[in-house]
Amino acid sequence: MGKSNFLQDFKAFAMKGNVVDMAVGVIIGGAFGKIVTSVVNDIIMPPIGLFVGGVNFTDLKWVMKDAIPEQLNEAGEVIQAAAPAVTLNYGNFLQQTFDFLIIAFSIFLFVSLIKKMSEKKKAEEAPAAPAPPPAPSKEEILLTEIRDLLKEQTKK
Repeated sequence: MGKSNFLQDFKAFAMKGNVVDMAVGVIIGGAFGKIVTSVVNDIIMPPIGLFVGGVNFTDLKWVMKDAIPEQLNEAGEVIQAAAPAVTLNYGNFLQQTFDFLIIAFSIFLFVSLIKKMSEKKKAEEAPAAPAPPPAPSKEEILLTEIRDLLKEQTKK
């Protein structure tokens, strides 16, 4: 099991159609995610924020502990360093949830469209069902009856 076997196996794996298709999907999905995030942040959320009273969702937070300002002594030396506020940023969570829901819905619509198109293409490509054989003529029916009667007589 040399180095060349490993490289050959890796090359065979990497060049499979499914792996390449998946890589393209991930790249396009990342770009699509950026577009949808922009749509959510720049187009959808501002009217929703305006509708609920001019709120920017990413700014919504619950301050659990206020910030501590820097304290100086009389000589201007720092006694206590400043500490930022401790906050629970639920507005950012809401924003990311809206992003996810819109991306998931968009992908659902896109996959549904592709599925319908592929089903339509398969239906167009599928060969038509063979026509049923034509019904026997009156002569064939009569000849079949005569044959059956002759078989019965020979059995007796």
